[in-house]
Amino acid sequence: MILAIDCGNSRIKWGLCRGLESRDSDPIEWSARGDLAVEAVAGIADQWLFSGQPSEIMISNVAGGIIAERLAVALGRFQAAPKWITPGLAEGGVCNGYADPVALGADRWCALVGARALHSGNCLVVMAGTATTVDWLSANGEFRGGLILPGMRLMKQALSNHTAALTYADGELVDVPRNTADGIETGCLLAQAGAIEKMYSRLPVGGLCLMSGGEAARIAACLGVPHRRVDNLVLEGIVRMAPGYLGK
Repeated sequence: MILAIDCGNSRIKWGLCRGLESRDSDPIEWSARGDLAVEAVAGIADQWLFSGQPSEIMISNVAGGIIAERLAVALGRFQAAPKWITPGLAEGGVCNGYADPVALGADRWCALVGARALHSGNCLVVMAGTATTVDWLSANGEFRGGLILPGMRLMKQALSNHTAALTYADGELVDVPRNTADGIETGCLLAQAGAIEKMYSRLPVGGLCLMSGGEAARIAACLGVPHRRVDNLVLEGIVRMAPGYLGK
C-alpha cells in the first residue's frame, strides 16, 4: 500500500494505492484520495481515515521547509519512513535533460514520470496550478526542457496589484470581451493557451498535450492542439517511483 503526497504551492493532494496490477498505460486506481489547502497541513491526518499502514510513503514537496516539517509531524502516525523525492538523472523511462537536473522542481519531475507511463509518444506535460509549466517530453523519454509562467490567479493578481483601475474579478471567456472582467479573464486564458500552443509547435507531428492541475479544464477549453486531461498527474508519477511499485 503506497501513500503518495503532492505538496504544491497552494494545495496538498494525496492518494492511497492498494492494487498495482493495472498496465502502465492505465491511470492508477486509487482506493482513497484527498486534498486540502497548504496552510491547513496540520489537519491532513484527519483525512487519513483508511485502515492499515502504508508500506511506503512517497512525497513531492515544492511548498518549502515549514510545510515539510508540519507534514512530517502528521506522518508520525505511520510506521513507514517517508521518502522525499528529488529529481535525478533518470526515472521511470524519463531522462532528465535539465541543465542542472537537481534544480528541476520535484512536482515537474513526478509529472513527467507519470506522463511517460500514460503516453509513449512526443508530448507536452502541462501543469496548470499556481504556476503553469509546459514541459516537452520526447518519444524516447527525454525531458527536453520547458516553460514556467504565472498561473491564472497570479496573472490576474498582478493586474489587480499593479494597476489603479483593474480590480480582481472573475470574468468569462468570450470571443470579444466588452467589459473589464471578461477582458482580463479572456486575456489571461489566451495567454496561457498561446504559450502552450507555441511550445507545441516545436514538437514533431502527432504530439499530444497532457494537462493536469486546477486550471487545466479552463485552459484546455481554449486550446487548438490535441490534448488530454489527466487528474493528479503528479501523484501518478509519485506512485511509479515507489520501490514497491510492480511496474518498475
